[in-house]
Amino acid sequence: MEDKELDIQVEDNAQEQEVVQQAQEAKGARRTSSDRRPRRREERKEEESPYQEKLISVGRITKVVKGGRRLRFNALVVIGDGKGLVGFGTGKAHEVPDAIKKAAKDAEKNLVKVPLYGTTIPHQVVGHYGAGSVLLKPAVPGTGVSAGGAVRAVMELAGIEDVLSKSLGSHTPVNVVRATFDALKNLRSADQVAEVRGIDVRKVLG
Repeated sequence: MEDKELDIQVEDNAQEQEVVQQAQEAKGARRTSSDRRPRRREERKEEESPYQEKLISVGRITKVVKGGRRLRFNALVVIGDGKGLVGFGTGKAHEVPDAIKKAAKDAEKNLVKVPLYGTTIPHQVVGHYGAGSVLLKPAVPGTGVSAGGAVRAVMELAGIEDVLSKSLGSHTPVNVVRATFDALKNLRSADQVAEVRGIDVRKVLG
């Protein structure tokens, strides 16, 4: 009788172990499938995005609390299609890649259409934001983008190949980018000026 009871207990233990292994395998399969799904969705979103993006700056934010310090990161990103459409955005997160993704999504909500005159801008313009200002001047073909830092990134993503620029006042990346976008928003094409004045476009260009 004792031998039979031992055999029954051994069989029960073996069945329990098999059930536990099957449950663990099922959990592992669920985890792997759930891990794969968001990656595929992110890859599709990245492939579908028609904009190029450039990271302008990344900053670290430190918050002191009772338990210690909490670190977060903020990112400034500029996106554009190289054909006159450009935008910028900011994002905050506990990790740098997440902050960049948030900034890129925010940039898609702040797109600006820039009127182009060939490979340059239609006229001279000055943009202001806070203590910073940016001067943009049209240039002849072959000049290139005479700008540095954040202004160069905005010009290249907007599709402007020839331009002269000068950053005045504050050199903080956020202020420079906002001043640059203020200048781009104040640009007017020849058609827009002719429509406002009620004259022919040739007179505006002449």
